[in-house]
Amino acid sequence: MKDVSLTSISLQQRIIERIQREGPITFADYMRMALYEPGYGYYVTGPAKMGWEGDYYTSTDISHFFANCMGRQLKQMWEQLGSPASFPVLEQGAGRRHLAQGVRAWAEQDSPTFSAALDYRTADIHAGQDAVGGADEHRTSTSPAVILSNELVDAFPVHVVEVRNSFLYEVHIDVREGRLYEVLDEPSTPEVANYLDTYKIPWTTFGDGWRAEINLDALRWMERTAQLLLGPLSKRKRHGFILAIDYGDRARALYTRYRRRGTLACYFQHQLTERPLLRPGEQDITAHVNFSALIDAGRRHGLRLNSFTTQREWLTNLGIYAELEQIRARDFAVIDTARATDQGQAALFQWYNLRQRVTALTDPAGMGNFKVLVLKR
Repeated sequence: MKDVSLTSISLQQRIIERIQREGPITFADYMRMALYEPGYGYYVTGPAKMGWEGDYYTSTDISHFFANCMGRQLKQMWEQLGSPASFPVLEQGAGRRHLAQGVRAWAEQDSPTFSAALDYRTADIHAGQDAVGGADEHRTSTSPAVILSNELVDAFPVHVVEVRNSFLYEVHIDVREGRLYEVLDEPSTPEVANYLDTYKIPWTTFGDGWRAEINLDALRWMERTAQLLLGPLSKRKRHGFILAIDYGDRARALYTRYRRRGTLACYFQHQLTERPLLRPGEQDITAHVNFSALIDAGRRHGLRLNSFTTQREWLTNLGIYAELEQIRARDFAVIDTARATDQGQAALFQWYNLRQRVTALTDPAGMGNFKVLVLKR
């Protein structure tokens, strides 16, 4: 089993003390402490750790095109709901609020009528329990018409399971000689034990050492988010949307025999690592999202599937390339008329940079393969 030397003493010591009191903990409990332990966890201490100077970046760091497309998406939803005078939108896990700022700026510039109706609110994750819903503390008399998230669900704590001798075991974290290390034990709950079978994953045929992540918090998040969208019982006939963007796939494409070590990944200063027990509280830990689980959970709570696609297709359908060409014709005509001049060369480099950012957002081998899920009531 993997083990690692102590580095982040304060949080590691808290984890060690808990294990010494309670015995080995599930990886999900470890991940919850590493990311959300009040005063210590990665997402709840210090400045935001995303962006070019942090540990990872998101679509809003790449280009304003992403926020512009989100604005067009929200406008379409507003129109589908009858263009109400007030259109409350809630972004969960909003981080630095860049998406909110971008959407508002696009609306003010391109659609003043929609902008006047748009009531864009944000909610962030402040503690571990917030990761499974979070927005309860943001309830108001007016429930959101749209609840959206961008790379939120992948950061929820996950259980990790491993196949040995055609049996399913769960990864727990224990301590030996002051070091954290993994041990295998029986699944901690029936939910964990039966999860893969729910999606008809033939895990018994995948061989020893095959691993997968199980995100039970995603199910609880969907339940609470659906309730938030629906509003009070007296208003349950209202309509709205949940939009979630993240990396992952449907269950049968996610849990395959060829993905033998699962999808768990850690990010530290833009470097990808596979050592989640290293630097608890100082590195990001994520896992791919099982979108089949979100779709099924949404259906159980009164929602239906509106669309499920890739970020590349979603952005294309919302006009990212059309907008790019409009900017090319409006701002970079000098490339065609005076390319050999200093001004033309400067414009050419600026254009290449802009085009490359759109390519990064839509790259099918990268962000373009993120999934975009829209559920509707």
